[in-house]
Amino acid sequence: MSLRSRINTPEDNGGRGEEGHLVSSYRAKLLQEIDLAEMSSLAAAERRARLERVLGHIISREGPVLSTAERAQLIRRVVDEALGLGILEPLLEDPSITEIMVNGPDAIFVERGGRVEQLPLRFPSHDQLMQTIERIVSTVNRRVDESNPMVDARLPSGERVNVIIPPLSLTGATLTIRRFPRSFTLHEMTGLGSLDEPMVYLLAGLVQAKSNIIVSGATGTGKTTLLNALSGLIPETERIITIEDSAELQLQQGHVIRLESRPPNVEGKGRITIRDLVRNSLRMRPDRIVVGEVRGGESLDMLQAMSTGHDGSLATVHASSAEDALMRLKTLASMSDVTVPFEALHDQINSAVDVLVQLTRFPDGARRVTEIAVLDSHGAEPYRLVTVARFDARPMTADGRVHGTFLHHPLPRRTAERLYMAGQPVPQAFGVASSPLELAAREAR
Repeated sequence: MSLRSRINTPEDNGGRGEEGHLVSSYRAKLLQEIDLAEMSSLAAAERRARLERVLGHIISREGPVLSTAERAQLIRRVVDEALGLGILEPLLEDPSITEIMVNGPDAIFVERGGRVEQLPLRFPSHDQLMQTIERIVSTVNRRVDESNPMVDARLPSGERVNVIIPPLSLTGATLTIRRFPRSFTLHEMTGLGSLDEPMVYLLAGLVQAKSNIIVSGATGTGKTTLLNALSGLIPETERIITIEDSAELQLQQGHVIRLESRPPNVEGKGRITIRDLVRNSLRMRPDRIVVGEVRGGESLDMLQAMSTGHDGSLATVHASSAEDALMRLKTLASMSDVTVPFEALHDQINSAVDVLVQLTRFPDGARRVTEIAVLDSHGAEPYRLVTVARFDARPMTADGRVHGTFLHHPLPRRTAERLYMAGQPVPQAFGVASSPLELAAREAR
Protein backbone atom coordinates (compact mmCIF):
# COMPACT_ATOMS: atom_id res chain seq x y z
CA MET A 1 0.00 0.00 0.00
CA SER A 2 1.44 3.40 -0.99
CA LEU A 3 1.99 6.16 1.52
CA ARG A 4 -0.64 8.34 -0.21
CA SER A 5 -3.26 5.59 0.03
CA ARG A 6 -2.47 5.10 3.71
CA ILE A 7 -3.42 8.68 4.62
CA ASN A 8 -5.85 8.69 7.52
CA THR A 9 -6.05 4.90 7.77
CA PRO A 10 -7.45 4.37 11.30
CA GLU A 11 -5.35 2.53 13.84
CA ASP A 12 -5.79 1.78 17.50
CA ASN A 13 -3.65 4.67 18.70
CA GLY A 14 -6.25 7.43 18.84
CA GLY A 15 -7.39 6.77 15.28
CA ARG A 16 -4.14 8.09 13.85
CA GLY A 17 -3.09 6.81 10.45
CA GLU A 18 0.28 5.33 9.57
CA GLU A 19 1.36 8.53 7.86
CA GLY A 20 0.40 10.42 11.01
CA HIS A 21 2.85 8.25 12.95
CA LEU A 22 5.57 8.83 10.36
CA VAL A 23 5.02 12.58 10.36
CA SER A 24 5.17 12.80 14.17
CA SER A 25 8.22 10.54 14.34
CA TYR A 26 10.22 12.42 11.72
CA ARG A 27 9.17 15.78 13.10
CA ALA A 28 10.67 14.79 16.47
CA LYS A 29 13.87 13.56 14.79
CA LEU A 30 14.09 16.75 12.75
CA LEU A 31 13.83 18.92 15.85
CA GLN A 32 16.64 16.91 17.46
CA GLU A 33 19.04 17.55 14.56
CA ILE A 34 18.53 21.25 13.84
CA ASP A 35 19.98 24.26 15.61
CA LEU A 36 16.97 26.33 16.66
CA ALA A 37 19.07 29.45 17.22
CA GLU A 38 20.50 29.19 13.72
CA MET A 39 17.07 28.55 12.21
CA SER A 40 15.62 31.67 13.80
CA SER A 41 18.18 33.81 11.95
CA LEU A 42 17.15 32.52 8.51
CA ALA A 43 14.49 33.94 6.22
CA ALA A 44 11.31 31.89 5.81
CA ALA A 45 12.29 30.42 2.43
CA GLU A 46 15.80 29.54 3.65
CA ARG A 47 14.38 27.98 6.81
CA ARG A 48 12.07 25.72 4.80
CA ALA A 49 14.84 24.74 2.39
CA ARG A 50 17.18 23.88 5.28
CA LEU A 51 14.58 21.72 7.01
CA GLU A 52 13.75 19.88 3.78
CA ARG A 53 17.45 19.17 3.20
CA VAL A 54 18.04 17.89 6.76
CA LEU A 55 14.89 15.78 6.69
CA GLY A 56 15.89 14.29 3.34
CA HIS A 57 19.18 13.10 4.89
CA ILE A 58 17.30 11.58 7.86
CA ILE A 59 14.91 9.65 5.62
CA SER A 60 17.80 8.41 3.44
CA ARG A 61 19.66 7.24 6.53
CA GLU A 62 16.81 5.62 8.46
CA GLY A 63 14.16 4.73 5.89
CA PRO A 64 11.48 3.79 5.05
CA VAL A 65 11.95 2.96 1.38
CA LEU A 66 9.69 5.33 -0.55
CA SER A 67 9.06 6.32 -4.12
CA THR A 68 10.11 9.80 -5.20
CA ALA A 69 6.54 11.10 -4.97
CA GLU A 70 5.94 9.51 -1.54
CA ARG A 71 9.24 10.88 -0.23
CA ALA A 72 8.37 14.41 -1.42
CA GLN A 73 4.92 14.12 0.14
CA LEU A 74 6.31 13.00 3.51
CA ILE A 75 8.94 15.77 3.55
CA ARG A 76 6.31 18.36 2.80
CA ARG A 77 3.98 17.07 5.52
CA VAL A 78 6.71 17.05 8.17
CA VAL A 79 8.00 20.53 7.27
CA ASP A 80 4.45 21.89 7.13
CA GLU A 81 3.91 20.53 10.64
CA ALA A 82 7.17 22.08 11.84
CA LEU A 83 6.81 25.50 10.21
CA GLY A 84 3.26 26.04 9.06
CA LEU A 85 -0.26 24.78 9.56
CA GLY A 86 0.23 21.12 8.78
CA ILE A 87 -2.36 19.56 6.50
CA LEU A 88 -3.97 22.98 6.01
CA GLU A 89 -0.92 24.38 4.17
CA PRO A 90 -1.76 22.83 0.76
CA LEU A 91 -5.35 24.03 1.12
CA LEU A 92 -4.20 27.59 1.75
CA GLU A 93 -2.06 27.41 -1.38
CA ASP A 94 -4.97 26.21 -3.56
CA PRO A 95 -6.43 29.33 -5.25
CA SER A 96 -9.71 27.53 -6.03
CA ILE A 97 -10.55 27.19 -2.31
CA THR A 98 -12.37 30.19 -0.81
CA GLU A 99 -13.18 28.78 2.63
CA ILE A 100 -11.72 26.07 4.88
CA MET A 101 -13.94 24.62 7.61
CA VAL A 102 -12.51 22.25 10.23
CA ASN A 103 -15.23 20.61 12.34
CA GLY A 104 -13.05 18.81 14.85
CA PRO A 105 -10.00 16.73 13.90
CA ASP A 106 -11.91 14.23 11.76
CA ALA A 107 -13.95 16.47 9.41
CA ILE A 108 -12.46 19.03 7.03
CA PHE A 109 -14.64 20.81 4.48
CA VAL A 110 -13.79 23.40 1.84
CA GLU A 111 -15.73 25.67 -0.47
CA ARG A 112 -14.81 25.58 -4.16
CA GLY A 113 -16.74 27.44 -6.81
CA GLY A 114 -19.43 28.27 -4.29
CA ARG A 115 -20.01 24.61 -3.34
CA VAL A 116 -19.01 22.90 -0.10
CA GLU A 117 -17.27 19.52 -0.19
CA GLN A 118 -15.67 17.27 2.41
CA LEU A 119 -12.03 16.31 1.93
CA PRO A 120 -10.49 12.91 2.74
CA LEU A 121 -8.18 14.56 5.27
CA ARG A 122 -8.02 14.63 9.04
CA PHE A 123 -5.76 15.84 11.80
CA PRO A 124 -3.85 13.02 13.51
CA SER A 125 -5.39 14.01 16.86
CA HIS A 126 -7.31 16.67 18.72
CA ASP A 127 -4.02 17.83 20.25
CA GLN A 128 -2.52 18.37 16.79
CA LEU A 129 -5.55 20.45 15.77
CA MET A 130 -5.22 22.54 18.93
CA GLN A 131 -1.51 23.08 18.24
CA THR A 132 -2.41 24.39 14.78
CA ILE A 133 -5.05 26.69 16.25
CA GLU A 134 -2.66 27.98 18.91
CA ARG A 135 -0.03 28.64 16.26
CA ILE A 136 -2.54 30.75 14.32
CA VAL A 137 -3.79 32.84 17.23
CA SER A 138 -0.34 33.33 18.76
CA THR A 139 0.76 35.24 15.65
CA VAL A 140 -1.70 38.01 16.56
CA ASN A 141 -0.95 37.93 20.30
CA ARG A 142 -4.16 36.12 21.19
CA ARG A 143 -4.83 32.99 23.16
CA VAL A 144 -7.55 30.35 23.09
CA ASP A 145 -8.44 28.20 26.08
CA GLU A 146 -11.45 27.33 28.24
CA SER A 147 -11.53 30.83 29.70
CA ASN A 148 -11.39 32.38 26.21
CA PRO A 149 -12.97 29.79 23.90
CA MET A 150 -13.88 32.11 20.97
CA VAL A 151 -11.28 33.98 18.92
CA ASP A 152 -11.24 36.01 15.71
CA ALA A 153 -7.82 36.42 14.14
CA ARG A 154 -6.10 36.97 10.83
CA LEU A 155 -3.25 35.04 9.23
CA PRO A 156 -0.16 37.00 8.11
CA SER A 157 -1.25 36.36 4.50
CA GLY A 158 -4.60 38.04 5.20
CA GLU A 159 -7.06 35.18 5.65
CA ARG A 160 -9.73 35.72 8.30
CA VAL A 161 -9.91 33.05 11.01
CA ASN A 162 -12.58 32.15 13.56
CA VAL A 163 -11.99 29.60 16.32
CA ILE A 164 -14.42 28.13 18.83
CA ILE A 165 -13.44 25.26 21.10
CA PRO A 166 -15.03 23.11 23.82
CA PRO A 167 -16.93 23.55 26.05
CA LEU A 168 -18.80 25.88 23.69
CA SER A 169 -18.32 23.61 20.68
CA LEU A 170 -19.71 20.14 21.27
CA THR A 171 -18.12 18.76 18.09
CA GLY A 172 -14.57 19.58 19.17
CA ALA A 173 -12.33 22.46 18.22
CA THR A 174 -13.80 24.24 15.19
CA LEU A 175 -11.71 26.36 12.85
CA THR A 176 -13.04 28.45 9.96
CA ILE A 177 -10.67 30.20 7.55
CA ARG A 178 -12.11 32.59 5.00
CA ARG A 179 -9.86 33.48 2.13
CA PHE A 180 -10.25 36.82 0.42
CA PRO A 181 -10.82 36.48 -3.32
CA ARG A 182 -8.82 38.64 -5.66
CA SER A 183 -10.38 41.97 -6.43
CA PHE A 184 -12.69 42.20 -9.44
CA THR A 185 -13.84 45.19 -11.43
CA LEU A 186 -17.53 45.60 -12.18
CA HIS A 187 -16.88 44.70 -15.81
CA GLU A 188 -15.13 41.48 -14.76
CA MET A 189 -18.12 40.66 -12.58
CA THR A 190 -20.38 40.85 -15.65
CA GLY A 191 -18.34 38.01 -17.13
CA LEU A 192 -19.16 35.97 -14.03
CA GLY A 193 -22.88 36.69 -14.45
CA SER A 194 -23.10 38.76 -11.29
CA LEU A 195 -24.73 41.69 -13.08
CA ASP A 196 -25.13 43.07 -16.62
CA GLU A 197 -23.64 46.03 -18.49
CA PRO A 198 -26.52 48.51 -17.91
CA MET A 199 -26.28 47.84 -14.16
CA VAL A 200 -22.50 48.43 -14.30
CA TYR A 201 -22.97 51.83 -15.94
CA LEU A 202 -25.72 52.76 -13.48
CA LEU A 203 -23.64 51.83 -10.42
CA ALA A 204 -20.58 53.59 -11.84
CA GLY A 205 -22.64 56.75 -12.38
CA LEU A 206 -24.10 56.58 -8.86
CA VAL A 207 -20.62 56.28 -7.32
CA GLN A 208 -19.33 59.19 -9.41
CA ALA A 209 -22.41 61.22 -8.39
CA LYS A 210 -21.51 60.62 -4.71
CA SER A 211 -24.62 58.63 -3.83
CA ASN A 212 -24.54 56.91 -0.44
CA ILE A 213 -24.69 53.19 -1.23
CA ILE A 214 -25.43 50.26 1.09
CA VAL A 215 -24.50 46.78 -0.13
CA SER A 216 -26.58 44.12 1.60
CA GLY A 217 -26.68 40.34 1.56
CA ALA A 218 -26.14 37.21 3.62
CA THR A 219 -22.76 35.73 4.58
CA GLY A 220 -20.72 34.65 1.58
CA THR A 221 -22.76 36.49 -1.05
CA GLY A 222 -19.84 38.64 -2.20
CA LYS A 223 -20.58 41.92 -0.39
CA THR A 224 -16.92 42.77 0.15
CA THR A 225 -16.05 41.87 -3.46
CA LEU A 226 -18.72 44.24 -4.77
CA LEU A 227 -17.79 46.93 -2.25
CA ASN A 228 -14.20 46.72 -3.44
CA ALA A 229 -15.31 47.03 -7.08
CA LEU A 230 -17.49 50.05 -6.28
CA SER A 231 -14.68 51.66 -4.27
CA GLY A 232 -12.41 51.31 -7.28
CA LEU A 233 -14.62 53.79 -9.15
CA ILE A 234 -13.93 56.63 -6.71
CA PRO A 235 -11.82 59.35 -8.43
CA GLU A 236 -8.08 59.42 -7.71
CA THR A 237 -8.35 63.02 -6.50
CA GLU A 238 -10.44 62.11 -3.44
CA ARG A 239 -9.23 61.19 0.05
CA ILE A 240 -10.67 57.77 0.98
CA ILE A 241 -10.79 56.25 4.47
CA THR A 242 -11.61 52.55 4.73
CA ILE A 243 -12.74 51.06 8.06
CA GLU A 244 -12.87 47.29 8.55
CA ASP A 245 -12.75 44.54 11.15
CA SER A 246 -10.28 42.65 8.97
CA ALA A 247 -8.58 44.59 6.19
CA GLU A 248 -9.98 43.01 3.02
CA LEU A 249 -10.47 45.95 0.67
CA GLN A 250 -7.78 46.41 -1.96
CA LEU A 251 -8.19 49.95 -3.25
CA GLN A 252 -5.69 51.08 -5.87
CA GLN A 253 -6.12 54.84 -5.54
CA GLY A 254 -3.16 56.84 -4.26
CA HIS A 255 -4.86 58.68 -1.37
CA VAL A 256 -6.26 55.86 0.78
CA ILE A 257 -6.07 55.56 4.57
CA ARG A 258 -6.84 52.05 5.80
CA LEU A 259 -8.11 51.63 9.36
CA GLU A 260 -8.65 48.27 11.08
CA SER A 261 -10.37 47.59 14.39
CA ARG A 262 -8.43 45.92 17.20
CA PRO A 263 -9.71 43.20 19.54
CA PRO A 264 -8.83 43.27 23.24
CA ASN A 265 -5.47 41.85 24.27
CA VAL A 266 -4.97 38.85 26.55
CA GLU A 267 -5.81 41.05 29.55
CA GLY A 268 -9.07 42.11 27.92
CA LYS A 269 -7.87 45.67 27.32
CA GLY A 270 -7.02 47.85 24.33
CA ARG A 271 -10.06 47.14 22.19
CA ILE A 272 -10.72 49.62 19.34
CA THR A 273 -14.14 49.18 17.73
CA ILE A 274 -15.48 50.04 14.29
CA ARG A 275 -17.48 52.79 15.97
CA ASP A 276 -14.32 54.33 17.45
CA LEU A 277 -12.77 54.35 13.98
CA VAL A 278 -15.85 55.84 12.30
CA ARG A 279 -15.90 58.66 14.84
CA ASN A 280 -12.19 59.27 14.41
CA SER A 281 -12.42 59.23 10.61
CA LEU A 282 -14.70 62.28 10.71
CA ARG A 283 -11.73 64.26 12.07
CA MET A 284 -9.48 63.13 9.22
CA ARG A 285 -11.00 65.25 6.45
CA PRO A 286 -12.40 62.35 4.39
CA ASP A 287 -13.94 62.79 0.94
CA ARG A 288 -15.29 59.25 1.13
CA ILE A 289 -15.79 56.82 4.01
CA VAL A 290 -15.95 53.12 3.19
CA VAL A 291 -17.04 50.80 6.02
CA GLY A 292 -16.48 47.09 5.45
CA GLU A 293 -19.52 46.13 7.51
CA VAL A 294 -21.80 47.92 9.96
CA ARG A 295 -23.03 45.60 12.68
CA GLY A 296 -23.60 47.73 15.79
CA GLY A 297 -23.80 51.23 17.20
CA GLU A 298 -21.43 52.55 14.53
CA SER A 299 -24.46 52.52 12.21
CA LEU A 300 -25.70 55.72 13.84
CA ASP A 301 -22.35 57.47 13.35
CA MET A 302 -22.25 56.26 9.74
CA LEU A 303 -25.78 57.54 9.03
CA GLN A 304 -24.98 60.89 10.59
CA ALA A 305 -21.83 61.18 8.48
CA MET A 306 -23.78 60.33 5.32
CA SER A 307 -26.42 62.98 6.04
CA THR A 308 -24.06 65.77 7.13
CA GLY A 309 -21.81 66.31 4.14
CA HIS A 310 -19.90 63.04 3.66
CA ASP A 311 -21.71 62.08 0.47
CA GLY A 312 -20.56 59.10 -1.53
CA SER A 313 -19.99 56.87 1.49
CA LEU A 314 -20.18 53.09 1.06
CA ALA A 315 -20.93 50.31 3.54
CA THR A 316 -22.20 46.73 3.76
CA VAL A 317 -24.80 45.20 6.06
CA HIS A 318 -26.17 41.69 6.61
CA ALA A 319 -29.74 41.50 5.29
CA SER A 320 -31.90 39.23 3.12
CA SER A 321 -33.45 42.02 1.04
CA ALA A 322 -33.14 45.75 0.42
CA GLU A 323 -36.19 46.37 2.61
CA ASP A 324 -34.73 44.25 5.41
CA ALA A 325 -31.47 46.22 5.11
CA LEU A 326 -33.32 49.43 6.04
CA MET A 327 -34.92 47.73 9.05
CA ARG A 328 -31.55 46.33 10.13
CA LEU A 329 -29.86 49.72 9.83
CA LYS A 330 -32.53 51.20 12.07
CA THR A 331 -32.12 48.39 14.61
CA LEU A 332 -28.32 48.63 14.61
CA ALA A 333 -28.41 52.41 14.99
CA SER A 334 -30.69 51.99 18.03
CA MET A 335 -27.90 49.90 19.65
CA SER A 336 -25.79 53.04 20.01
CA ASP A 337 -25.14 54.37 23.51
CA VAL A 338 -26.90 57.55 22.35
CA THR A 339 -30.64 57.20 22.90
CA VAL A 340 -32.40 58.23 19.69
CA PRO A 341 -36.15 57.71 19.12
CA PHE A 342 -37.05 55.25 16.37
CA GLU A 343 -38.88 58.03 14.54
CA ALA A 344 -35.70 60.12 14.43
CA LEU A 345 -33.72 57.12 13.16
CA HIS A 346 -36.31 56.68 10.42
CA ASP A 347 -35.80 60.30 9.32
CA GLN A 348 -32.02 59.83 9.50
CA ILE A 349 -32.10 56.81 7.18
CA ASN A 350 -34.37 58.62 4.70
CA SER A 351 -31.88 61.49 4.68
CA ALA A 352 -28.69 59.41 4.54
CA VAL A 353 -29.25 56.37 2.30
CA ASP A 354 -29.59 56.80 -1.46
CA VAL A 355 -29.15 53.34 -2.98
CA LEU A 356 -29.28 49.72 -1.77
CA VAL A 357 -27.66 46.89 -3.70
CA GLN A 358 -28.83 43.40 -2.73
CA LEU A 359 -26.64 40.33 -3.35
CA THR A 360 -27.78 36.71 -3.27
CA ARG A 361 -25.88 33.46 -3.39
CA PHE A 362 -27.77 30.80 -5.37
CA PRO A 363 -27.75 27.01 -4.80
CA ASP A 364 -25.34 26.52 -7.72
CA GLY A 365 -22.80 28.78 -5.99
CA ALA A 366 -23.34 31.78 -8.28
CA ARG A 367 -23.41 35.19 -6.59
CA ARG A 368 -25.54 37.84 -8.27
CA VAL A 369 -26.85 41.33 -7.75
CA THR A 370 -30.55 40.51 -7.37
CA GLU A 371 -31.81 44.04 -6.77
CA ILE A 372 -30.76 47.65 -7.07
CA ALA A 373 -33.22 49.86 -5.20
CA VAL A 374 -33.34 53.62 -4.79
CA LEU A 375 -34.67 55.09 -1.54
CA ASP A 376 -36.96 57.84 -2.84
CA SER A 377 -38.68 58.89 0.41
CA HIS A 378 -38.00 61.97 2.53
CA GLY A 379 -38.06 62.87 6.21
CA ALA A 380 -40.87 61.19 8.12
CA GLU A 381 -42.42 59.59 5.02
CA PRO A 382 -42.71 55.79 5.03
CA TYR A 383 -39.79 54.16 3.26
CA ARG A 384 -40.39 54.22 -0.49
CA LEU A 385 -37.98 51.81 -2.18
CA VAL A 386 -38.02 51.94 -5.97
CA THR A 387 -36.53 48.84 -7.60
CA VAL A 388 -34.64 49.92 -10.70
CA ALA A 389 -32.97 46.58 -11.48
CA ARG A 390 -33.55 43.01 -10.41
CA PHE A 391 -32.64 39.46 -11.34
CA ASP A 392 -35.59 37.36 -12.47
CA ALA A 393 -34.52 33.77 -11.67
CA ARG A 394 -35.94 30.74 -13.44
CA PRO A 395 -36.35 27.29 -11.85
CA MET A 396 -33.16 25.33 -11.32
CA THR A 397 -32.22 23.10 -14.26
CA ALA A 398 -31.39 19.40 -14.09
CA ASP A 399 -27.66 20.17 -13.91
CA GLY A 400 -28.21 22.23 -10.74
CA ARG A 401 -27.73 25.60 -12.44
CA VAL A 402 -29.83 28.70 -11.89
CA HIS A 403 -30.46 30.91 -14.92
CA GLY A 404 -32.45 34.07 -15.30
CA THR A 405 -32.68 37.57 -16.74
CA PHE A 406 -31.72 41.00 -15.43
CA LEU A 407 -34.67 43.39 -15.68
CA HIS A 408 -34.44 47.21 -15.69
CA HIS A 409 -36.99 49.86 -14.65
CA PRO A 410 -37.08 53.68 -14.93
CA LEU A 411 -35.12 55.73 -12.41
CA PRO A 412 -36.92 58.12 -10.05
CA ARG A 413 -36.58 61.67 -11.31
CA ARG A 414 -34.58 62.78 -8.26
CA THR A 415 -31.96 60.08 -8.93
CA ALA A 416 -31.80 60.95 -12.63
CA GLU A 417 -31.32 64.63 -11.77
CA ARG A 418 -28.48 63.74 -9.39
CA LEU A 419 -26.73 61.86 -12.18
CA TYR A 420 -27.32 64.75 -14.59
CA MET A 421 -25.91 67.35 -12.17
CA ALA A 422 -22.79 65.19 -11.70
CA GLY A 423 -22.30 64.95 -15.45
CA GLN A 424 -23.20 61.25 -15.51
CA PRO A 425 -25.51 59.87 -18.22
CA VAL A 426 -28.64 57.89 -17.40
CA PRO A 427 -28.17 54.45 -18.98
CA GLN A 428 -30.71 53.99 -21.74
CA ALA A 429 -32.01 50.75 -20.23
CA PHE A 430 -33.31 52.65 -17.19
CA GLY A 431 -34.90 55.79 -18.64
CA VAL A 432 -36.63 58.17 -16.23
CA ALA A 433 -39.96 57.85 -14.46
CA SER A 434 -42.10 60.86 -15.36
CA SER A 435 -43.84 61.34 -12.01
CA PRO A 436 -44.57 59.79 -8.60
CA LEU A 437 -47.97 58.75 -9.95
CA GLU A 438 -46.28 56.71 -12.68
CA LEU A 439 -44.06 55.07 -10.07
CA ALA A 440 -47.09 54.21 -7.94
CA ALA A 441 -48.88 52.75 -10.97
CA ARG A 442 -45.83 50.65 -11.90
CA GLU A 443 -45.45 49.34 -8.35
CA ALA A 444 -49.13 48.45 -8.28
CA ARG A 445 -48.68 46.35 -11.41
